[in-house]
Amino acid sequence: MKLLQQLCEIHAPSGNEIRMKEFLLKYITKEKKNWKGKPTVYHGDEFQDNIILKFGKPRTAIFAHMDSIGFTVRYYNQLLPIGSPDAEMGTKLVGEDSLGPIECELEFDKDHHAFYKFGRQIDRGTELTYKINFRDTKDYIESAYLDNRLGIYNALKVAETLKDGVIVFSTWEEHGGGAVPYLAKFIHEQWNVKQALISDITWVSDGVDHGKGVAISMRDRNIPRRAFVNKIIDVAKKRKVPYQLEVEGMGSSDGRELQVSPYPFDWCFVGAPEHNAHTPDEKVHKRDIKSMIDLYSWLMKDL
Repeated sequence: MKLLQQLCEIHAPSGNEIRMKEFLLKYITKEKKNWKGKPTVYHGDEFQDNIILKFGKPRTAIFAHMDSIGFTVRYYNQLLPIGSPDAEMGTKLVGEDSLGPIECELEFDKDHHAFYKFGRQIDRGTELTYKINFRDTKDYIESAYLDNRLGIYNALKVAETLKDGVIVFSTWEEHGGGAVPYLAKFIHEQWNVKQALISDITWVSDGVDHGKGVAISMRDRNIPRRAFVNKIIDVAKKRKVPYQLEVEGMGSSDGRELQVSPYPFDWCFVGAPEHNAHTPDEKVHKRDIKSMIDLYSWLMKDL
C-alpha cells in the first residue's frame, strides 16, 4: 500500500492538481515498461492538468478524478470550503504560502463558518488540506483522501495488465466538475469510445457494507442506462467477483458530466465503499479494494 499512501499525501485540492499530475507522469514513465500494454500518454496545455492514457484499441474508458476536498483561505482567518469537507473543530490542516509550510487547526463559529487557528496570517488564496495520518491494518486502510486516491490507485493497478482501453485522470470533480466534457469529446472523437467506468469511492450505508465487495451503483442523483449497468453486473457474476448493488438518491460523480455531454456515453460508478466520507478518517476494507481492482480488470476485457 506504499503507492496508495504516496497518493494520499499529495496536495491536490480542486483547481490545484498540478502536483498530482506531475507525480502520475513520473510514475507512468517509470512503470509503463513493466506493463503488458504500452500506452500513449496525452497531456499538455490543451488538456490543462488532466492526463489521458490510451492502450491498444479502446472500447471503454476509466475516469478517476485527481482532486480532493479542502479549504481556501479567504480574508483574515476565514476559510471557504473546496467541495464538501466534513471535519471537526481542531482538525489539523496543512498547506504552504509565500512564507513557508503551514500546519494549523480548523475552527468554527456559532454559525458554523470555518476559520483557521495559526500563529500568523496566511496568504489569501492558499489551499489547506487535511494532514495525513495513513493507517494500514490487517483488514482496513484508513486515511484522508481515499476519495479519490484509491480510485487513482485502482486505475494504475488495472493499467499493469490493460491491453485495450483508455484511462482518464480528471480534475475539479469535488467542486462542480468542468474538465470531463472536453476529455469526453477527445476520447469519443479520437477513438469512438462510448463506455465509461467511474473509478471513485462511495459510501458505506444501510445497504452497502464493508468487506462484501465493490459497489456497483445502479443510481445516485443521476441514473445511468440500465442496459449498461446490467452488463457490468453480468460480468461480475460471470467472473465471480464479490460485489454489492448500490441504490442512492444523492451524490454525484464524473458520470454526471458524461450523461449531460453531447456524446452518447454509457457510464456506471463502480467503487469500494468507505466510512467517514470527506473526513480525515476515511476507512475502506482491503477486501473491497481487491474486488474493485479485479472487477475493473475483467470489465476492461469483457465490455
